[in-house]
Parts: sequence; structure tokens; C-alpha cells
Amino acid sequence: MKVVFHFVFFVLLVALTPALKAEDSFVVEEIKVNGLQRIAAGTVYNYLPVTVGQRFYLNQIAPTMKGLFKTGFFKDINLIREGNALVINVLERPSIAKIIFKGNIDLSDEVLEEALTKIGLSEGKVFNRQVLEQVEKELRRQYFSHGKYGLRLETEVANLTRNRVGIKVDISEGSVAKIKKINIVGSHQFDMAKLLGEFELTTSNWLSFYTKDDQYSKQKLGADLERLSSYYLDRGYINFKIDSTQVAITPDKKSIYVTVNIDEGDLFTLDKVRLTGNLVVNPEELIKLVSVGPEEVFSRKRATDTSKSISDRLGEEGYVFANVNMIPEIDNDRKTIDMTFFVDPGKKIYVRHVNIAGNTTTRDEVLRREMRQMESAIASTTKIERSKIRLQQLGFFEQVTVETPPVVGATDEMDVNYKVVEKASGNMMAGFGFSQTQGLVLNASISQNNVLGSGKRVDLNFNNSDVTTVYSFGFYNPYFTDEGVSLGYNLNWRETNSRNANTAFYSMDTAGASMNFGIPINETDRLRFNLDVNRQNLKDYSASGSIFDAIQTLGSEASYTTFGGAIGWSHNTVNSAIFPTSGRQQRLSASATVPGSDITYFKLGYKHQEYFPVAKDMTFRVKGEIAYGAGYLETKSLPFFQNFYAGGVQTLRGFNDNTVGPKDSQGRPWGGSTKLLANAELLFPVPFFEDNQSMRLGTFVDAGMVSDGGFDTEYLRFSFGLSGTWLSPFGAITVSTAMPMNTKENDDIKMFQFSMGSNF
Repeated sequence: MKVVFHFVFFVLLVALTPALKAEDSFVVEEIKVNGLQRIAAGTVYNYLPVTVGQRFYLNQIAPTMKGLFKTGFFKDINLIREGNALVINVLERPSIAKIIFKGNIDLSDEVLEEALTKIGLSEGKVFNRQVLEQVEKELRRQYFSHGKYGLRLETEVANLTRNRVGIKVDISEGSVAKIKKINIVGSHQFDMAKLLGEFELTTSNWLSFYTKDDQYSKQKLGADLERLSSYYLDRGYINFKIDSTQVAITPDKKSIYVTVNIDEGDLFTLDKVRLTGNLVVNPEELIKLVSVGPEEVFSRKRATDTSKSISDRLGEEGYVFANVNMIPEIDNDRKTIDMTFFVDPGKKIYVRHVNIAGNTTTRDEVLRREMRQMESAIASTTKIERSKIRLQQLGFFEQVTVETPPVVGATDEMDVNYKVVEKASGNMMAGFGFSQTQGLVLNASISQNNVLGSGKRVDLNFNNSDVTTVYSFGFYNPYFTDEGVSLGYNLNWRETNSRNANTAFYSMDTAGASMNFGIPINETDRLRFNLDVNRQNLKDYSASGSIFDAIQTLGSEASYTTFGGAIGWSHNTVNSAIFPTSGRQQRLSASATVPGSDITYFKLGYKHQEYFPVAKDMTFRVKGEIAYGAGYLETKSLPFFQNFYAGGVQTLRGFNDNTVGPKDSQGRPWGGSTKLLANAELLFPVPFFEDNQSMRLGTFVDAGMVSDGGFDTEYLRFSFGLSGTWLSPFGAITVSTAMPMNTKENDDIKMFQFSMGSNF
């Protein structure tokens, strides 16, 4: 192209020479530009070395044309003199009117358009045929990264009106090339299967249709090689290296073979570990953070974790820019390493101002009371991050961000700037739902989680189903005191018809009032206290002999007034309220009615739930619950209407709601005073769906038992199966299909279960 350019330039120069040969220059009295369609005349003027009234010289022709060609807007340029006028004739390159992709399935039009935009080809841009070569190169790169090595491309350019072109790209994607074998040559210290287990790439297996881990990708292989290197470095092989990597594809472009050649090196152990530098924190505290020691096999991960732990500890003391450098001294003869952690704390940083922006409704004091980082105090990375988390937990904001810019002119100060995006905190809702136990559920509520921006909550609820009808009013102040003690009130009326809940036949009306307090222990733990009074009236119970007998043990009356209290402890470290991937939730509670009540009983309960990330998109969850209740004083046993139940989507899947456990004289579920539940579930996103924020699948194993005393294997049941949750626009939908195990003759099996709710 350079040769062609110089040739055209020479021809033009020769053509122009006769027009200007009378003299080598002239004074320009007028400049004319002909041929412009979309390009502004000012663009041409910007590249001219002369303006009206100035002298134009023959030797200025070459740089003028070169500058105009460099814009890329023109495919032909001609300069001539007409009297004392400089005339510039241009022929613009066409613009791209449309880019059409045909035959693409694996990659959407949007993905391909974004890829072409990065190389300067998009609708409205000037068209240059040289770019077509880059188009094919970029599209091949995109498809090769998805394992499509049999790709074929054909590009057509059609001329359109008004100096425009349309580009059509015909794509034949071909089939995905699958990995047939991965071989690591030179591995002697570790089992091949163990090393390949560190790879994301693998040969085809029964899950590959979902994980696509058998599709070769240069990026994935690079990440796998890094994991392989880390595996050796974390086990003492500090001289490990990857000599070469070969990727071979079969002629039909359907199979790939990967060979990795490695040199393991020798095993190194630690000889001495030192902590030196400016130890501004008590050395004993820092020594406790050192997770490596003499005579241990060297581990890069543990050494890096030690460095980070020390740096984080210094950050808590205001040294937010501290450096902890690892300095190894390697003895190749003895195969040992002396490791020194050199601490450079830098300057202690103070916070000048804590600024909060974006809260147009929420009062500033509501946000300030969540701050753990104070102004004019030593900066703490832990407190700054904790303050952000506490703002997120309020539930008033869609987004919370934080920045820590240094103060201009100061070397030891910075500002902490929080920015929030508020969301609507009020809610007026009418809705319906359906569950297999309660049938059609109607509900309505008016709630305000942030009344007048004060952070207080008020709600009024109505709920109606085949089992219960509930009316309630509640008020909650999370900061009844400046120390964070909460206070809440609740008034409620409940009508229960157990005939529709798979339990013994009875009806009961309950009127109640309660008051609760919450006292924070620390950032993740809280104590709760509750005081309540309830009036319960039993009705329509004569059909069950068991209930009639139970009432006789409680007294001849079927109406009871109780005064109760409860105390509870909760612990919460999960990383999200919706679909958590890590963290723990625990709750311990004890409640009882006090002497002087018509019936006296107590209940104890403990719940535990924990999440473990096991892969990028997979989470392992374990849950457990134990509960026990009994009567005391004149009440000999736990009242039957306070019994525990199990079975259903929320407790023991595969068994009908509330049906696991003892039965009454009519064979109806009776419940019991003891409950044990356990669940293990592997959670993962829905295959082939991009929206994984609102949908999730799981495979689970459930176990549960309800009895009238202690642990009774007669009532122990198990199940396993698949579950799904969808946070749909119509409300949360939960489904499960389960296979019950160790069932008995009278068990009520329900292999498919679901519940659904909706707001409108």
C-alpha cells in the first residue's frame, strides 16, 4: 500500500506542476473545497498550512495532502490553482450504514458488534476496506476463545445510496472442538489425577454440557497453568517451571490434545523465619499472625497470607499504606529458605472528614450512627469497610460506594467519602399466593421502613389463607438508644383452622400483644428479649379424642391467657441477604410462659446455617435445627397446639407438610415436643440462563424427625432430590422434587412440592 500511495502522490504532483509552474508560489485570495458530503469543511481547513491572505508554496503540496489522507476520511484528493484561488477536490470514503451477521448462534449480534467496535468498525463510521482483514481476524479470535475452530467467514460489501455501504458477514460456526487428552510431562512427585484436578479444563464428562470445561480456551489454559505453578510453589517446589506447552488440533478440527512439559525442581523447607523493620504494633501480636515456621515445607500461599495479615493489622492502627515485603534467602545446596518479613508501615494516616452524599430522604444522623470510622481519628481500613457494610444492611439504599482520597497538601490525612443511592422505602402491597398446604393466600400490607427518613419502621398487615387469618400492626425503632438498643411493639389477631394444615382437627383464635428489645453485643452478634401476652380460645376440637384428652390435662376450660417472655441470641456473617455464597447464621432462643399463666410451658431452639463457596458459581449449604418444649408446674407436657411439626418445602422435602412424626387417635399428624432437622445442599445457577441473580438450582439431602420425647428413630426420615428457586416478577417461586427414603406404611408422600407468591 505504501508503494501505491507514493505512486499516486507522484502522479498527482506531476499533474499539479503545470498549474503552478508559472511561479513557485502565490498569495491565496480564496480557498474552495469541493466534494464534501458528511465531513465538515473545517476539518479540511485544520490540515491546511495556509489561510486566505497568505502565500502558498509548491513544496507545501506534499505535507498538505499527507495530512488530509491521514484523517482516513478521503480516498482521493486533488489540489489545483484557479487564478489566486486554491481549490481542493476530495472524494470521501463511504460510511457504514449497516452491519448484518448471519449464521451466528453461539455468539450474539451484540457481542460481535462490541468486538468490531473495539477495532474501529461500527455503524456510522467511515468504511475502509483494509479494516475488513481486521474484522475477520477479530471474529476468529472471538470464536476461537469459545472452542469453535471450524469457523468459516464470508464478508460481502454492498454499495448503497448517498455514498454508504452495507456489510454482511456470513458465519458458519462449526462444532466445538473438545479436549481429548491433557498430559503433564515431567511430574514425578504428585499423582497425575491430582494435578489435573487443579485444572478448569478437562476431558468431556457428564457435566461438560453445563460447565463447558472440555472446550479449549487459551485464557483458561493460562489460568490452569498458573494454578499448576501455585500448586507446586505452595508445596515447597520454589524452582518449579513450565518448560513448554503444546496444543494440537486434529485435521477435522474437532479434537484437541494439550501437553504441558514441566520441571518440578527440588523440595525446599524453611530454616529461619524473621520479622523485622519498624514494628509499630506490639511484636507479640504480629508474631501470632505469622503462619509459617522453621522446618516446615515452604508455602508461597501461607507466606503471602502472613504478609497480608500483618498489613491488615497495621491498617487497623492507621498505617493504611503499610508494606510488608517478603525477602527470601535461598540456599540451593541445603535446599532451605530463610524468610524475612520486612515491615515498612509508612506514615500513620488520620481521617479529616467523613462525607456522605446521595441521601435526599434519609436523615444524615441515621447514616452517621452506622459509622465506625470517626472524623479526626486514626484511619482504620477495617472500620471504613465495616461502615460501608452497615449502610448496606439498612436496606434503604440500592448502592453504597466509598472512596478515600488523600488531602491535598497533607501527607498524613485523607477523607472518607460515602455515596449512597436511595431506593423507595415505603411499600403498599396487595397480593396473593398459593401453597399446597395453605391453598390460596390473600395478603395486604402498608409498611414504611424509613418513616420520614428517621430509620424507624411501621407496618400494617393482613393475611388470609385456608389455614390462618392474621391481622397485625407493628412498630420498630432500631435505635431506641444511642448505643443501638432496639425497641418494637406488635399487636395481632390470628384465626387458625388446623383442619386444612394436615394436622389434628381443631380451630383456635388468638389475640396477642408483644414488646421486644434488641441489644448489640458486637458487629455480628445480638441479644433479643421479648415480652408478650396472649389470649387463646380453642374451638371445634371434639372430633379428635386425642385433643379432648389433652385439654382435660390442661384444665376443663378451652380458653387460656398466658404471659410469656423470650430471650435469644443471633449471629450473622453471610455476605448477602439474597442467594448468599459464604458466611454463617446462628440463632439460639428460649421462651416460656411465666407462673400465673393459665398454662405454663417452655421452648428451646437452635438453628444453624452455613454457606461454603466450592467453585465460581457453586455454593454448598448446610442447615441444622433442634428444638424442644415441655410443660412445668401444673402443666405436665407441652400443649398440643404448641407442638413442633416437620415435612414440606421448608423442612423435610418429599413428605407432605406437617406430616412427619406421631399421629393422633384418628391418624392425623399430631406433632411432638422434640424436632431435629438437617439439610445439605449444593446450589448452582440454572444452565444456559444469563440471569443467575434471580434463579438458582440445588441438589439436596434432607433428614428430619419429630417425636414426643427424645431422639426416636421410629420417626426419623430421609429424602434426596432437586430444588429450584426463582425470584420472578410475580413473587418467589420455590419447587422441589424429592425421593423419600426409609418410609413407613402411613407416611404421606409428596414427591413434587411448590409454593408461589405474587404482588400486584
